[in-house]
Amino acid sequence: MNFYCYRCRTSLPAGARFCSNCGAVVVATVPPQGRPLVRPIIGRQIAGVWIGLAQANGWDVSIVRIVAVVGFFFTGGLVAVGYLAGWIGIPEEPITAPGVYPPPRV
Repeated sequence: MNFYCYRCRTSLPAGARFCSNCGAVVVATVPPQGRPLVRPIIGRQIAGVWIGLAQANGWDVSIVRIVAVVGFFFTGGLVAVGYLAGWIGIPEEPITAPGVYPPPRV
């Protein structure tokens, strides 16, 4: 993973703490771990494609659904084709029963 100075955009080695060009302090941040792209069981309206997409990217599900409805009207149904593709292609969230031993192997 390449690191760059935020001030002068110089490429830096992986363990650098200071920029060798301008001397600015370099803070290496780890990107936050998102949820996997799955269609959740709880909270979905039809197939759970929009809520799965929203949760995987950290978006608000209401905004995603509103954009989908508006996009459906402006694209002539192309969003519906994408929804069907997501319904087929995105796996469903596995059901875990509380208190089951041993846990299922994935």
